[in-house]
Amino acid sequence: MNPFQIDGRPIGPGAPTFVVAEIGVNHDGSAQKAMELVRIAANCGATAVKLQIFRAANLLHSSATLAAYQKERGRETSSSEMLRKYELSTDDLRKIVKLVRDLKMVPLATPFSLPDVEIIDALRLPAVKIASPDVVNLPLLQRASQLGKPMLLSTGGAELAEIERTVDWMRQWKSSFALLHCICAYPTPGAQANLSWIHELAARFEVITGYSDHTTEQMSGALAAAAGAYIIERHLTYDRNARGPDHAASSDPLQFERYVKLIREADAMRGNHGKRVLEIEKDVRTTSRQSLVVRRSIRPGELIRAEDLTIQRPGTGIPAAQIDEVAGRPALKPIAAGTMPQWDMIATSPAGGASAGPLPQVA
Repeated sequence: MNPFQIDGRPIGPGAPTFVVAEIGVNHDGSAQKAMELVRIAANCGATAVKLQIFRAANLLHSSATLAAYQKERGRETSSSEMLRKYELSTDDLRKIVKLVRDLKMVPLATPFSLPDVEIIDALRLPAVKIASPDVVNLPLLQRASQLGKPMLLSTGGAELAEIERTVDWMRQWKSSFALLHCICAYPTPGAQANLSWIHELAARFEVITGYSDHTTEQMSGALAAAAGAYIIERHLTYDRNARGPDHAASSDPLQFERYVKLIREADAMRGNHGKRVLEIEKDVRTTSRQSLVVRRSIRPGELIRAEDLTIQRPGTGIPAAQIDEVAGRPALKPIAAGTMPQWDMIATSPAGGASAGPLPQVA
């Protein structure tokens, strides 16, 4: 798995989860509301804040319609009417990005059309987030890749073959990227979160993986972190009851704060990769593991047989795993019954001779 970082922050094993507060369109088209959400994200402990950059005229064909969840939560009768309401000017975006940086977080944005990529470049954002519907959008992916920035690719609603094709493109372009598991339903029922797909993406494509979370569960982020997500994104709102397409599938400030706290607890419990004996395990390891003990007194030169040995705690002698290496070797010195023999008491071979020291131990 290749090293991955955004804005100088390492992402992956050993690093804290990169938590993204997705503002999306929950600012209701107001730069002031967007900046208030940025402050809330900082107070909640988010690593990054993500905006959406779009122009309805560029994005929508005249035949475009509202999704069912958008119809339910808004008053607009067309998708173009809805999106125009949520457009932010480049000047507004610049002010919001400055505030994100001033509050020591990482500013991110999702482009939806080719001109939006140019705005991301002009704002000097350190990475590009690609929304799930555009994980198959070759022109958008190619132009975003040309910026030379890390890319976060959401995979909601995509078939595995489509993800494979996109990963091939990214590798042809030598792009640095991560894949985010996502379910394109707003909100996503917890029972359909399919968090096991996080590991599946990581194992299949050997990349850093994350989770774009559309559930309303408080523990889903922590579970995703435990499942191997190193980037977690969730929508943040000032009020889940507000009118608008995304508020109901978002977390309010108290919920988001708790959500981040649970992720940080999961970070601590997830630990680092690489199975090894921890310092806190050594006492129990020594006292509870078992060693070889001789059942009867053995004279110098006499062979030690398997039936002459028993196994008892603690693990300060020859490990039980090495009984076959001891059985059939002669003793170099007298070994009293009940002794936990050490390697300097035993010959190196059945023929006898001085001990060369302990054999490699099996942990």
